[in-house]
Amino acid sequence: MINARKIELLAPAKNLECGIEAINHGADAVYIGAPKFSARANAGNTLEDIEALAKYAHQFKARVYVALNTIIKDDELAETEKLIWELYNAKVDALIIQDMGIMMLNLPPIPLHASTQNDNRTAEKAKFLEQAGFSQIVLARELTMSEIKEIASEISTPLEAFVHGALCVCYSGQCYLSEAISNRSANRGSCAQFCRLPYTLTDNEGKSVVQKKHLLSMKDLNLSDHLEEMIDAGVSSLKIEGRLKDLSYVKNVVTYYRQKLDEILAHRKQYIRASTGKSTYTFTPNLEKSFNRGYTEYFFNGRTPDMWSIDSPKSIGEPIGKIKEVFDRFFTLSGTKQLNNGDGLCFLNDAKELQGLRVNKIEGEKVFPAESHLSLRKGTFVYRNYDHEFEKVLNKKSADRKINADIVLSETKDGFKLTIEDEDGIETSLDINYNKELAQKDQTENIKNNLSKTGNTIFRVTDVKIRLTDNWFIPASVISEWRRSLTDLLLEKRLEEYPQEEVIHIQTSHSFPTKKITYLGNVSNDKSKQFYIQHQSTIEQVAFEKKAQKGVPLMFTRHCIKQSMGCCPKETSTRPPYQEPFHLLYNATKLRLEFDCKNCEMKVFND
Repeated sequence: MINARKIELLAPAKNLECGIEAINHGADAVYIGAPKFSARANAGNTLEDIEALAKYAHQFKARVYVALNTIIKDDELAETEKLIWELYNAKVDALIIQDMGIMMLNLPPIPLHASTQNDNRTAEKAKFLEQAGFSQIVLARELTMSEIKEIASEISTPLEAFVHGALCVCYSGQCYLSEAISNRSANRGSCAQFCRLPYTLTDNEGKSVVQKKHLLSMKDLNLSDHLEEMIDAGVSSLKIEGRLKDLSYVKNVVTYYRQKLDEILAHRKQYIRASTGKSTYTFTPNLEKSFNRGYTEYFFNGRTPDMWSIDSPKSIGEPIGKIKEVFDRFFTLSGTKQLNNGDGLCFLNDAKELQGLRVNKIEGEKVFPAESHLSLRKGTFVYRNYDHEFEKVLNKKSADRKINADIVLSETKDGFKLTIEDEDGIETSLDINYNKELAQKDQTENIKNNLSKTGNTIFRVTDVKIRLTDNWFIPASVISEWRRSLTDLLLEKRLEEYPQEEVIHIQTSHSFPTKKITYLGNVSNDKSKQFYIQHQSTIEQVAFEKKAQKGVPLMFTRHCIKQSMGCCPKETSTRPPYQEPFHLLYNATKLRLEFDCKNCEMKVFND
């Protein structure tokens, strides 16, 4: 279909190995951290590895995006500009950026994506970014389906949205809690994750409302049941979170979403896949077997009270069953799922704290844990957060991605000609001078079989046509050599013809939606100041990291503790038996909560 919209499955890459496996398991694009200035400071990569990943991805017309999405200091601007040119020369497909100062640098013609760190929540903001020259816009995780539709209706720039993975409780780019308490800036890629700590909630009189619970810790996002709705709403790039996740996570989650997407694309002809090649797998994916804190659809279909992982910020895994009986050295479980030696199990103890154990031995329904003195109780629900057999499969080669191709062997005056054409219509040929000799037996099947053996290449030969005038004898070793040369030529041509997108960046001066830039604008360098002034705004405050503001909110969240506790004044007329303001206490840290009920938002202050 000529006007079909490309749909992209975008996967995380902690490093080169993860990126390659994401491609092998079906990703249409991967995003990876730059050597510096990435929002995951511990997930940087060398230029050599990034270039190698781009070359590997481009074989399949898959893309590589590099995250350069922190705010930049003045003395880092020259280094940033140099790095951007190096990434352009490494043939990456786009940069994901947060700092608007980058727009004022001398840039190569490389596409720019507006990071979710830009707090992209409104159609007005999206229109501004489109006019500023961004090629893709990463939406805030908190958006509902109707809000996504509204943004998509206002712009033509492709939209990228998260479908799976960890959730920040705060709007991305608007969290200053870590910087305020520990001088570790989330906007500089060094978040200390204070949102994952256990807090005691107290009221205005100091009464304890909730004791030591993870009140700011969100479950993990899982929108796998809503992919078609997201695509119909206008999302073109479906993003999996996880640049710090391990290899088995990437393999499992990417495979799951690839298969779900393929089912959709098979019957929705107005959409097409953004890359080529088909993956085959040695395993059946299961999202419950990879790291998760329990799953939520977040705000996609509106607010629900069960978005938080209140008991633990750790992975709980898949539900197994309840403990039937506890004995001295073993316990028995209800449920039908097979357990194996080496599995990791977890459960909530009497204090509602997550505890773990390793399975040492299984005898029938008897489970012998490696640990002793566990606070196991009859009726306790048990989860498996490490499946030993599943991980063993993923630790081996678990996918193969191949591009279909057809080969024709024909005859020339001086020998033979081999022609190969792949599923994208890319074609090349090999002319071979060869002294022809007649064979004693029919060579057709031998020739077809040898031309079909593409081995460790990225190609899968689906058809071989033999167009010869006689039954010529060609040794198998010779055919194999020809075939290798032919597929090498095709691979070279695929890389030569890769459609590398280039964008000439032109300075703009249209009005920025926010006229007065406060610390929320994250202005940390002079180039960023110039950008906002050029776009008709005034700078009232610089970035919090540059000058800390007193008495200002350090977090803005759509998650509301009052609503999650059943105390939302919009949902109930019953007044709670507690007086505001509420505070969150953790050791010496005391955070005050403020509730903006009109806008359904919660603000967090450091008192």
